[in-house]
Amino acid sequence: MATADHPDSAQDAAQRGSDPPGVAENPDVEQILAEYDEERPARRLSGPVALGVTVVCGLLSVVVLYLVFEPLAKGTQYFLTLFLAVTLPLTFLSYRSGFRRRTRTGNGEATAAHDNPGWLDWALAAVSLAAAAYPLVGFDGFLERRQTPTTLDLVVGLILTLLVLEACRRTTGWWLPAICLAFFAYAYYGGYLPVDWSLAHVGFNIDEIVPQFFMGTSGFYGTPLSVAATYIVLFTIYGAVLDMSGAGKFFIDLSFALMRGKKTASGTRGPGSRTAPGRTVTLAGFLLGTVSGSGTATAVSLGSVAWPILRRAGYPKEQAGGVLAAAGIGAILSPPTLGAAAFIIAELLRTSYLTVLVYAIIPTILYYVGIILAIEIDARKQGARPVEIASGSPWRLFRRFGYHFLSLFLIVIFMALDIPPFKAVVFATILQFVFSFLDPAHRMTPKRLLEALAAGTRSVLPVAAVCAAAGIIVAVVTLTGLGLNLASIIVDAASVVGDNPVLVLLLTALFAAVAVAVLGLAVPVTASFIIASVIITPALVELGVSRPEAYMFVFYYAVLSEVSPPTALAAVAAAAITGGNPMRTMWATWKYALPAFLVPFAFVLTDNGSFLLAQGPLVGIAWATLVSVVAVAALAVATGGWIVGPAHAAERVLAFAAALLLLYLKPLTIGLGVLLLVVAVATHLARRRFASPVPNSRGNPL
Repeated sequence: MATADHPDSAQDAAQRGSDPPGVAENPDVEQILAEYDEERPARRLSGPVALGVTVVCGLLSVVVLYLVFEPLAKGTQYFLTLFLAVTLPLTFLSYRSGFRRRTRTGNGEATAAHDNPGWLDWALAAVSLAAAAYPLVGFDGFLERRQTPTTLDLVVGLILTLLVLEACRRTTGWWLPAICLAFFAYAYYGGYLPVDWSLAHVGFNIDEIVPQFFMGTSGFYGTPLSVAATYIVLFTIYGAVLDMSGAGKFFIDLSFALMRGKKTASGTRGPGSRTAPGRTVTLAGFLLGTVSGSGTATAVSLGSVAWPILRRAGYPKEQAGGVLAAAGIGAILSPPTLGAAAFIIAELLRTSYLTVLVYAIIPTILYYVGIILAIEIDARKQGARPVEIASGSPWRLFRRFGYHFLSLFLIVIFMALDIPPFKAVVFATILQFVFSFLDPAHRMTPKRLLEALAAGTRSVLPVAAVCAAAGIIVAVVTLTGLGLNLASIIVDAASVVGDNPVLVLLLTALFAAVAVAVLGLAVPVTASFIIASVIITPALVELGVSRPEAYMFVFYYAVLSEVSPPTALAAVAAAAITGGNPMRTMWATWKYALPAFLVPFAFVLTDNGSFLLAQGPLVGIAWATLVSVVAVAALAVATGGWIVGPAHAAERVLAFAAALLLLYLKPLTIGLGVLLLVVAVATHLARRRFASPVPNSRGNPL
């Protein structure tokens, strides 16, 4: 990451000497990421193995880039088969099994053995190469045997299924493979369920199930892996080139330079405002997220630089961790990158990725409005102090390195010109490569270029494993019709409130939100979105919600699993940086991210919710956005407990009720919401007028 590569930046120099003793100045970013990122840690390869894996990953990146302009004549499934045949062995070589060998040092202490793969890893890599490449031998004949597979086809298909599950376990843990096996069992044993059960089906044998995984287009080689092998890998290559060319360091330097105070009469720079540190961390997280693509990685990498500054400003450990985690997760909720699931949305809707970016604009605005308001409130409640940071002029930085923004803009401009996103990102990657020569410290020499290309492919290995495994679930749902059956079950369960369509839809949306959030606690974002999109989205569509709103609803809750208690990986990782209590850090993060949890309900509960996805007339989009901003402000009052001073419980309850009514986006509820918010503010102002000043946490009057 950019922050790890440049520990001696101006910010770090300013932090040293004024931070309390005994606190680590340079936390081990890699170690924390290895422990808390959503993927299990990759090996730190060395020697010839590291060189070999780097070369193969680099070559795969070159092939992927080349095929953007010269697609294979044999079609998409042939390419996906080839892609899996390369990435699956690389996964076994690059990721640990989780069962570490131990050796003894000279003093008798046990330590982990070298991090290179062992004989079992090499064996699995060899078998996975043979099994995944098997369809490429006589590919046309292989496709023709879909309905009548041979015994060898079934054996190889079963072996490949087990290998995909093992690769998925290595990169994400046990939960997703266990879920895949449960779906496999359902496909095989579902025929034994009582016929009057909604989940019963005719039953399928191994010779019907395995070809669905291995020989069709809804299993391993379906939409999830297709998205990983085209869109996602190209964006990870772009992100690696962006990072290696110095963009990550520039984004952080620029953010902190913008925090500087104004010039004083003597010509020196004074400290910024007391809310500037929190706002700067939020901006830096947004920018850095375009490079990392991971909420947890962004929070940790940013925290290694920003935590000492937040500490000097007076932020408690948990509040600082909440800011870091919320800033990190916001980056993958926001254009122009979004998360990997956004590419899948574009494929499922058969629409352009630019359209999905447009869907996300207003929710992104609302998310960051909520964070900024929460930061303003916390700075006053905690008595935060302004912080002076030695940094260069932001305008000088922008003039010197502002070209790093151009490739990001180029992607959006090309997509607006109807250039496919995978071509747009290749052009942006080439442009960023050329720009790297403007900075002697980060120019892309052949060695650095190979490292960047290899990093792009290595970043997609866990995603490819997840997408291939998720293909098992998609295949079972397609084969058994499970999606429609579960949709009916969810709707029937919601109908316990009666026949009122509004209440049924509300309860269905609540069930869907809880289901996606719980699923996200166990599996990565991409996997939870894929599973929920085939099971939960049909329930919302059945109740009249349009497919874009339904998919975006599921997308946001899948991403928000990274900040959802009780796991909240981004928050736990941020707590590891600050030394705060993990659970309190989770709740602080949840407070900052609350608008992102509630705004998606506005998408699905009323027809006006489509305005928040920028669908409809401009006037409708404008008033819905304005009303939602007021609702987010009301949420900030309710969660932060502050208006112009500490708010009483009754005022916070009124503000929360007002926010819920406003987000329903109907004229009547908007009027009631505005009325409740006015009452809350008026009560607060009247009470403060006749109340004694109350000291804040630092003993100063508020």
